[in-house]
Amino acid sequence: MDLFDQAHRERQQKSAPLAARMRPRTLDEFIGQEHIIGPGRLLRRAIQADQLGSLIFYGPPGTGKTTLAQVIANTTRAHFIALNAVLSGVKEIREAIAEAQERAKLHGRRTILFVDEVHRFNKAQQDALLPWVENGTVIFVGATTENPYFEVNKALVSRSRIFQLKPLTADDLRSVAQQTLNDRERGYGLLDIVVDDDALEHLVDVANGDARGLLNALELAIETTPAEPGPRPTVHVTLAVAEESIQQRAVLYDKEGDYHFDTISAFIKSLRGSDPDAAMYWMAKMVYAGEAPRFILRRMLIFAGEDVGLADPNAIQVVAACAAAFEQVGLPEGRFHLALAALYLATCEKSNTAFAFFDALETVGREADSGVPNHLRDASRDKEGFGHGEGYLYPHAYRDHWVAQQYLPSSLQGKVFYQPSGQGYEAAIRQEVARRREAQLAAMLAVEDPAADAEVLTYTAPDSARDRWLQRTISSTGERLGSLRDRVLDAAPLARHGLVLDLKAGSGLLTWEALRRVPEGGVYALARTARDADALRQLAERLPEAERPIVLQGDLPALPGLLTTHAADAPRQFDAVVGHNVLLDVPDKVAAAALICGLVAPGGTLSLAERLPRATQRLYRLVALDSLGDDLAARVQAAEEAIYADTGNTLVNWDVGDLAAWWEAAGCPAQIEAEAETTEVRITAGLLARWFAPTGEGRPSYAQHLSAQLSAGELGRVRALFERQLLNQTVEWQSRTAYVVARG
Repeated sequence: MDLFDQAHRERQQKSAPLAARMRPRTLDEFIGQEHIIGPGRLLRRAIQADQLGSLIFYGPPGTGKTTLAQVIANTTRAHFIALNAVLSGVKEIREAIAEAQERAKLHGRRTILFVDEVHRFNKAQQDALLPWVENGTVIFVGATTENPYFEVNKALVSRSRIFQLKPLTADDLRSVAQQTLNDRERGYGLLDIVVDDDALEHLVDVANGDARGLLNALELAIETTPAEPGPRPTVHVTLAVAEESIQQRAVLYDKEGDYHFDTISAFIKSLRGSDPDAAMYWMAKMVYAGEAPRFILRRMLIFAGEDVGLADPNAIQVVAACAAAFEQVGLPEGRFHLALAALYLATCEKSNTAFAFFDALETVGREADSGVPNHLRDASRDKEGFGHGEGYLYPHAYRDHWVAQQYLPSSLQGKVFYQPSGQGYEAAIRQEVARRREAQLAAMLAVEDPAADAEVLTYTAPDSARDRWLQRTISSTGERLGSLRDRVLDAAPLARHGLVLDLKAGSGLLTWEALRRVPEGGVYALARTARDADALRQLAERLPEAERPIVLQGDLPALPGLLTTHAADAPRQFDAVVGHNVLLDVPDKVAAAALICGLVAPGGTLSLAERLPRATQRLYRLVALDSLGDDLAARVQAAEEAIYADTGNTLVNWDVGDLAAWWEAAGCPAQIEAEAETTEVRITAGLLARWFAPTGEGRPSYAQHLSAQLSAGELGRVRALFERQLLNQTVEWQSRTAYVVARG
């Protein structure tokens, strides 16, 4: 680049629109999108560590997609090439790839290829890029306003991590405006400018989350307003000036893109949820943005069949009449008929029982067909030769114009597709349908097995579905823990960019699933022992460094210090704080609850599963103690119950009520559900040996507890009883778990 090129570039920068001049250059200048670049988030860590993989930024205009790409360009040690999909084609892609190959060969330097509006590349252009992304020649960074899962090559999407940017909040936009007014180099910091509060609020409100729209309006307001005379000429932006600069709210809507599908989805879901206010809003948004009213009416006709059905048979007639009226009237008066149809659907009774037809379709494709029953076949052609139609009972010849007989194929007798709801008109037919089905079932049995009354013995034939059901009732440890894991994490709604803290990582039961649920966020895991921490770190090595969970090692009280030691910008609060048996071995549970509550961010969730040792299985209930005699049997029971009545033992001296009191005192009132669990346990010789060992590992053994009230000889008799009745037997083991959920 010569001096003339440099001077030309500087002139271009000075004369560029305000939105271009104020584009942030570093992460510290970037405003908004805290959910993906806030402290501790994956993208921020990857940018700071210069360890980017291929990325796609997806979001509405003016939210910072291109700006984030520029920040990456300013901070990375890799070479940065930018293309615009509107202006570039396969030729430009090949040139960029050749340049990247040459640079890697000569200088060993990576290349980041940024493609703005990547959804505008056609399939051939995206395919031309794919091999070079796959073999690592370039690190791909794309930006798009359209859903990449629909608009971008699936192979390219699968090799990229997608970050969704959201419209900026009002506070974000105010910060952008203030940053611009204060910036002396690129903004208006060298001028005396006064923007009235109501003027700024108008600009922020109408910009609708779009920073570019806000800055364009602010620039127009300042540049077209004469300075007021005085010792220091001042540009005064009033509400009137602001309204002149930006008069109409920009509605994010594209008839063929995400906003189209998202808005119609919101409209239909509002109708389904019987919310007429929301239905009016979403329909108004579509009409305001120019959506075709016929499309809206067509969707309401579908809704009347799918979601209203027989709960209100008039619904489809009302919508059809409104659609016909709209064709006669047109716009703008036809909006009355749009509103009438939507209001009727939003306020009428709902039923989706028409899905019975789709269940029947699925059955037709899956089940073997035993043919049309003989009495239902056409008698006009084959009655004489084959007896078709013989035995058919004509319903109109019977009382109430109905008679019980077989209508389904023999192989499907008893199959139910239609389940009437209890809503509106359908509620009136529900009981009658059930009554007729009961009679139908009796008729079916009579037809299938005329000799059924003579059958004395019955048996159950092997059935794979039944076997699978029985198998599910025999709980294994892995299956039980998997269910617990899902329940704990489901109670804490996790956005893809969320920050999660696992308070007792242990084997990683919650850690790895949390990592899958927040691929653009971050997971911190507290391991209580060095062994657990090392195991987690070894497993994490299979992941790229920026995507690994942050493993901390120590006990719960040390956690705040561990976070500070790990990194100055490590989060102090989290979107979700989860754990399994976090409080079990903590002596001061009141202090622990207060500490944990402080870790939950405002709007975040605390979700724990705590086993209640006091409610665990009593061993004496697994055997019949009668043979020991009343006295010894009573002392065995008393000795075991004394284990759980020890008020000084912090392992067992608490229950659900104590849990609730601790969270209340900590300022995190919690919802607690305690659930009894029954699992199948195989009593092995090794397990019995551990129960009756002279000493326990860490805590007294069962035999040690019994010895407080039993002699050595009596203890021997009890052990012999357990071995005789339980050895190699599978027993039902009772336990109880408290699920704790609190909101920050």
